[in-house]
Amino acid sequence: MATKALNFKMDEADIEDIKKVSSVFNMSQTEIVKNAIRQYINKLKKDPYYRLTSHVMEADPEESEEILGHLESMSDDDLEIVASERFEL
Repeated sequence: MATKALNFKMDEADIEDIKKVSSVFNMSQTEIVKNAIRQYINKLKKDPYYRLTSHVMEADPEESEEILGHLESMSDDDLEIVASERFEL
């Protein structure tokens, strides 16, 4: 897999924390940041919203126009929530 650079800004306090942790655990700062990002991304990928939407293709302009047309013609009563269900994964 190719490696690419990513630049971003962080608060000085967070950078100091990374430096302290990297020193204590004898790890590079890059390794700590990469591991933290990897853990966070894996957590987000388990989120139901991500799992339900990550493989959904976007509508083309014609489909979007049709959907928006239907939504704009609906009243508040049409859009009222009539039932809800709770589930856990």
